[in-house]
Amino acid sequence: MTDPERGSSSRPALSRCISVPADEFAARYWGSQPLLSPAAELDRGFDDLFSVAAVDELITRRGVRTPFIRMANEGSVLAASSYTAPGGFGAEIADQVSSDKVLAEFAGGATIVLQGLHRLWPPIIDFTRELIDDLGHPAQVNAYVTPPSSQGFDAHYDTHDVFVLQVSGEKHWRIHAPVLVDPLRSQPWDRHRGAVARAATGEPVIDAVLRPGDALYLPRGWIHSATALGATSVHLTVGMAAYTRADLVDTLLGEVGDNAALRGSLPLGIDLRDTEAIAPVVAQTIQALIETLQQTDASRPAAVLADRFDAATRAEPIAPLSTLEALAALATLDASTPVRWRASLPVRVTTIDDRVRIVGRAKTLSLPVEAEPAVRRLVAGGVVAPGELPGLDTESAVVVVRRLVREGFVVAPA
Repeated sequence: MTDPERGSSSRPALSRCISVPADEFAARYWGSQPLLSPAAELDRGFDDLFSVAAVDELITRRGVRTPFIRMANEGSVLAASSYTAPGGFGAEIADQVSSDKVLAEFAGGATIVLQGLHRLWPPIIDFTRELIDDLGHPAQVNAYVTPPSSQGFDAHYDTHDVFVLQVSGEKHWRIHAPVLVDPLRSQPWDRHRGAVARAATGEPVIDAVLRPGDALYLPRGWIHSATALGATSVHLTVGMAAYTRADLVDTLLGEVGDNAALRGSLPLGIDLRDTEAIAPVVAQTIQALIETLQQTDASRPAAVLADRFDAATRAEPIAPLSTLEALAALATLDASTPVRWRASLPVRVTTIDDRVRIVGRAKTLSLPVEAEPAVRRLVAGGVVAPGELPGLDTESAVVVVRRLVREGFVVAPA
């Protein structure tokens, strides 16, 4: 999708996780306030995404390896050797999950953390891709499986926003206000361990038990701890690595190379410990930096962040064998064959002279400029037949769609 189309007002994946309209969430809660959403105020639960049976399948049948699994007990992360082992003949890799060891540690009170489920478990793969489209920020999903009356981690804060989606069991959450507002990835909680511990002894902002179908949103920096109650608790944590204004500053600083004054060497023999000597150089540098930033075209740092986003996220997967079969059948594609744009594949569509360019994550495709209306219609989303595309006759539309399918921009609807 193009940027104006990402995250429509409906935002269906996001709306599964919040009990307020998406626009209200964006204005009042995103990045600033926690939000507790009871199951009764949400459209449906989360058992279609994950379950106790899914946990057992991943541990017993999928050959999961570190770092896709880890375990923790009362705030301490366990050594991988305590829950992994070689897989046996034909699969001697040493760090595969051992169901026997996991059972022993889990029975002793350890929490199971299944990481990177947005790459492992099909329902979560699809959900995460849709949520990224809604958010405009990268996201990933872990599952936390906590035995009764156990706490996996001490009170802490994260440097990314999270949605907690309770799948089964119950977990008691205590949420406290930040000791550091909007921490960056370079400002983890253990650098403020004492302040976090003291804050966690105060009156919580939220003190609630999450039950199946409940959801909780926490902006980065909000202190939290959780304890499972009378049965095994399974919840999903969706982590969102929100882009920040600090990221924009980093990209803007990439423009300094365009200013000759900023590329120049410091004076020969300067003593960097002499404040009086360095002060005028600092002042000159600040002035040159201000001039450079004032002259910067906003589209340049925006393009850098867009490329970073594209590198951090994944488009809808393409099944190799099915795709080869589809490519072999391209000759049968005609004006009535339904197609759609590949999900979660953002592109920039531009025109240069007599060509329209489709700039995607991994490739750029150039087509005759006459195809621009048809391309923009496909990028806008929805299922459409080649014969319905604007700006082209039927034969040309079929040729364009065949090319877009071959290049991985367009797919047949499932």
